[in-house]
Amino acid sequence: MRVLITGATGFAGRHLTTLAAGRGAEVVGIGRQDAKDCAPPEALAEYVVADLTDRRQTAATVRSFTPDRVFHLAADASVGASWRVPERTLDNNLRSTFNVLDSVLREAPDARLLVACSGEEYGPVPAERLPVTEQEPLRPRSPYAASKACADVLAGFYADAHGLHVVRTRAFNHAGPGQTADYVVSALARQIALAEGGAGPPADRVELTTGDLTVRRDFTDVRDVVRAYWLALERCEPEAYNVCRGESIPLTDILAALVRGTPLHVDRSTDPDRIRPDDVPETRGAAEKLRLETGWTPEIPLERTVSDTLGWWRERVRDSA
Repeated sequence: MRVLITGATGFAGRHLTTLAAGRGAEVVGIGRQDAKDCAPPEALAEYVVADLTDRRQTAATVRSFTPDRVFHLAADASVGASWRVPERTLDNNLRSTFNVLDSVLREAPDARLLVACSGEEYGPVPAERLPVTEQEPLRPRSPYAASKACADVLAGFYADAHGLHVVRTRAFNHAGPGQTADYVVSALARQIALAEGGAGPPADRVELTTGDLTVRRDFTDVRDVVRAYWLALERCEPEAYNVCRGESIPLTDILAALVRGTPLHVDRSTDPDRIRPDDVPETRGAAEKLRLETGWTPEIPLERTVSDTLGWWRERVRDSA
């Protein structure tokens, strides 16, 4: 089986590459960075540098590899950054999705294609309508969420109008080793790892700067998420599917898990710049549709997700030292 993964050097892309190669697939990854400027996963059979916003480059890559399966994960994925550069976020995410869809249609029409969308597309949902199902109207509340909603609709159009087998996965919050510090679990873990491995005198405490930790989020380990992607493309109809645990927890629970994993005494202060006035108080999804069609359920507990993320950052700090 020949598998093409866009965003293969990204957070979820690396884990999906490992999973696909472990299932015996020949995996080619696409990324914007030159191989010398990043570290493509060793499980890749080939790594191609291509700009997915360039239609010709995208088509040429699909044509040269003729994949059986395509996972489109590449995206500008930071909600916060999307507010600072909304035009770039919208242009990159929507244009790249169009180019991938159109290139697969023209160059590999029998391939199965997964477009990674987001639970952010639903926006604020009243408590009485939680957990969110796939029938909930899309009400994006950030440029990132809007770009994903547009990509979602476009992918559905290609399935309906052209008969392309496109599965859309709406993943809610996910975390785990390898995630950048733009996201809450990784950001907190990095602060602790830096305090533990600092170059100065031994520390016995760390002060974490955080945003609003009272908001509730539906977290799934990234390794469970990419397993859902694999199963969805293997078994699902060309429709939309939520990928989530189905439980919401306050971010204070994340902090508590990190505190249990470090010998340091942890203090906390709130950074006003990390608080978004339009933040959704609670997100919680329903993945029953995915479970019924694939048998998928999350297997990795949140405690392990947090522990593995902290361990990954400890390794980074040691390597940099």
